[in-house]
Amino acid sequence: MARQLKGLMYFFITDVRYSLMIFWGILLSILVLSLCISYFLLGVDDGKYYFTLTLPIYIYCAILGFLTVKEAIPFSVKLGATRKSVFIGIGLFFLGLSFAKAVVASMLHSITLTFTQATGISTFHFLHLSELVGDSWFTRVLIDTTVMFFALVFMFVIGLIFYKSGLAGGGIVTGALVLIILVGVAKGWLIDFFVNIFTDLQLTFFWQMLGAGVILYSLSYLVIREITIVKVK
Repeated sequence: MARQLKGLMYFFITDVRYSLMIFWGILLSILVLSLCISYFLLGVDDGKYYFTLTLPIYIYCAILGFLTVKEAIPFSVKLGATRKSVFIGIGLFFLGLSFAKAVVASMLHSITLTFTQATGISTFHFLHLSELVGDSWFTRVLIDTTVMFFALVFMFVIGLIFYKSGLAGGGIVTGALVLIILVGVAKGWLIDFFVNIFTDLQLTFFWQMLGAGVILYSLSYLVIREITIVKVK
């Protein structure tokens, strides 16, 4: 199994490397542009520019989690990897990728703030969830790792449902989730839920989210252990 996991990890990393390079290239370009805009805002009264590194990264992870089912699982099975190895390999890949991206994002966050302080670009401000619980390098890494891992896992499970049940099964599940969200917004309990969370946000919430992601991913094994290379349409 160790050799299979090593091969799977190499495949997963190689497969995602190109998209990561493009993504970070675009994100860094937007960051540089944002700093330039912030510089010109220095001459504007009360001029402020807010930027978030993490939201685009979260969205990228969600998309990657969904696409992993279609691209990684059939290829891995064709190579002869066992379902158990695929399950463990993808889980380790998701966790490692989340942590690595969180570390890079936090380092870039710190470097950018050091640059703006040194150059006097006081109009530039980062938006990050860590500001609600005490901003630090550790809290940023913990929060980003947790949210990215959960996004990867959640959309991976959705992708599994589409892969296993086809458009009909996936559409039913997606429609049910959308319906629950709409009812929650209409009834107000969903809004109250998020208001209560962000009003008194604690780091324990993100540890709980990480645990929820691990449990959700563990449940995906029920589908992975019986999955085939034939996608249901």
